[in-house]
Amino acid sequence: QVQLVEAGGGLVQAGGSLRLSCTASGRTFSSYGMSWFRQAPGKEREFVGIISWNGGFTLYADSVKGRFTISRDNAKNTVYLQMNSLIPEDTGTYFCARRGDSGEYDDWGQGTQVTVSS
Repeated sequence: QVQLVEAGGGLVQAGGSLRLSCTASGRTFSSYGMSWFRQAPGKEREFVGIISWNGGFTLYADSVKGRFTISRDNAKNTVYLQMNSLIPEDTGTYFCARRGDSGEYDDWGQGTQVTVSS
């Protein structure tokens, strides 16, 4: 099992930026793809993006493409979500998750809150 801890959330004005981090412990972090999800109040959890084990591949939801960037530093067991040009619709709780060998997400962080004011 991998323990995941997100950080970096907060309140930001529309047009601003935030960088979230997700630090892992417990297993070999560098062997797994990592994803970010978000959940707005009253809505279902939404996929934001994914990064491959070595950072060579990334994929983003259309709603964040061109504004958000996922990166990782395997030496620090950390994955990042750089969020630029934030809009109020980006408000929600952001979670990181580890993609297991089966393709399912086996481990989740506790989430960090992002609020974008208009």
